[in-house]
Amino acid sequence: MSIVSLFCEIHDFFMMYETHLSTHCLPSKTTSERRGHRRSLHASEVMTLLVAFHQSNYRTLKHFYEKHVCVYWHSEFPNLVSYARFVQLQQEALPLLTLYLYTRLGTCSGISFVDSTPLRVCDNRRISRHRVFMANAERGKNSMGWFYGFKLHIVISDAGELLSFVFTPGNTDDRQPLTKLRSAGVSGNLYADRGYISKELRQILSKQGINLVYKVRKNMKPLPLSVSHEVILKKRVIIESVIKELKTQTQLEHTRHRSLRNFQVNAIAALIAYTYLLKKPTLKLRKLQDVKDLPMSF
Repeated sequence: MSIVSLFCEIHDFFMMYETHLSTHCLPSKTTSERRGHRRSLHASEVMTLLVAFHQSNYRTLKHFYEKHVCVYWHSEFPNLVSYARFVQLQQEALPLLTLYLYTRLGTCSGISFVDSTPLRVCDNRRISRHRVFMANAERGKNSMGWFYGFKLHIVISDAGELLSFVFTPGNTDDRQPLTKLRSAGVSGNLYADRGYISKELRQILSKQGINLVYKVRKNMKPLPLSVSHEVILKKRVIIESVIKELKTQTQLEHTRHRSLRNFQVNAIAALIAYTYLLKKPTLKLRKLQDVKDLPMSF
C-alpha cells in the first residue's frame, strides 16, 4: 500500500471521528483561545507515519524518521517537525490509534483460534536494573522459558484476520482474558492449546455461544472430539504463523522503549500494520460448504 493510500484511509477515519465528536461533545475552544503554538503536523499524519514505520524494514523509529521520512517523503509531509517533537506527538495519538485498530478488526466466521505470546521489555540478565516498566511489567514463563514484560493475547479467524486482542502483565494466566470474548464479536468454535484447559471456562464461554475446543493432557480423561474438530485442531499452527508475522514483519517486540506510553503506541501501530498485510496466514476454509455446519459441542 502506498503512503498516500494509507494516509487517505486514516484521514477519512479521523474526519468521521471529528464529526462524531462534534455531535456528542461540547464545542472546543476557538483558535484564538488556545494556548501555545499551533500544531504543524496533523494527528492523521502522525498516525500514518507510525503505521508506515511498522510496514517498513527499519529497525528503529529514529532512523526511519530521519533517514527516510525527512529525505524521501518531505513533499508528502511538508510540515515535518523534529524527531524529539514527533516522539511527543506520537504519545498523543494513542487513543486515536486504538480506536482505528478496532475499525480494522475482522469478522468471525464461526472458526477462530486463540493464543498468547510474550512481549519482552529487557533481557533477563537486566531485570534487576530495569526501571521503565517496574510498575507494570511482570515475570512470566512460557514454553520457551522465563521472560520479563507483557503478554499479548490474540484471537484470529480462519482467514488470519485479527478479531480481538488484550495486553496483560507477563504473569497473567492465559485463560483469564477469555471471559470477555463475547463483547469482541467472537462466536462459534474457538480452538486453543493445552494452556487453556479449564472445565469452568468452557462452561462460561458456552453460555456466551462460544465452544472452547482443545486437547487434554495425557494424564487426563480424554474428551470425545468430532472429526472436524480433530482436523482443525491440527491446523492451529496458523496462529503461530500470525504471531511470527507480528514479531518479524511488523516489529511488535523490541526492548528500546523509554515509557509505557511509547510501548502502547508501538504495539497498537504494529497490530494496525498487520491488518494491512496483503498475504496473511489462512486456512482457506471459506470455500468449504460444511464449515457452517460444524458441531457446536464435543
